[in-house]
Amino acid sequence: MLAVTWGKALPGELVDLGFRTAYRVAHHMLRAYWSVRKPETCGALVAVWNEGELLVVKNSYRAQYTLPGGYIRPEETPEQAGVRELFEECGVEMAPSRARVVYDATKLFEHRQDRVIIVEVTLDQRPSVQVDNREIVWAGFRSLRDVLAMPIVPHLREYLMQRQT
Repeated sequence: MLAVTWGKALPGELVDLGFRTAYRVAHHMLRAYWSVRKPETCGALVAVWNEGELLVVKNSYRAQYTLPGGYIRPEETPEQAGVRELFEECGVEMAPSRARVVYDATKLFEHRQDRVIIVEVTLDQRPSVQVDNREIVWAGFRSLRDVLAMPIVPHLREYLMQRQT
């Protein structure tokens, strides 16, 4: 949301808007590429739980909510990738040893075979979460029931349904 002063957006907000636009355009281009190439991708998401609530994020370029995460670099474990992405996207820092793999599945998503590994961590204290308002435009803790009522990516829905049983 742009703050407007006498009909003009503040300079920092214009920069954020430019980044969000670039992310949306890049994501549309990737989806077009994926629709032709049908690649196999692999990423890690991190499920951060506190007092029965889950940290979910909203990317600027996707309609669904998801967990903090991204691609796993060649030298990384899923735990390392998950906590790296958690720090990059939400400003929450922790040791990879605190996370454990709880989900690993491949699904057709956005024209690609998308392997997602979810690592999970439960925190005793709720961390302060800060988003960049560029790639991530919102983050917050929500109950399992509330998250399942939201539009969420397929891997997250399957993980939560398995966790619920």
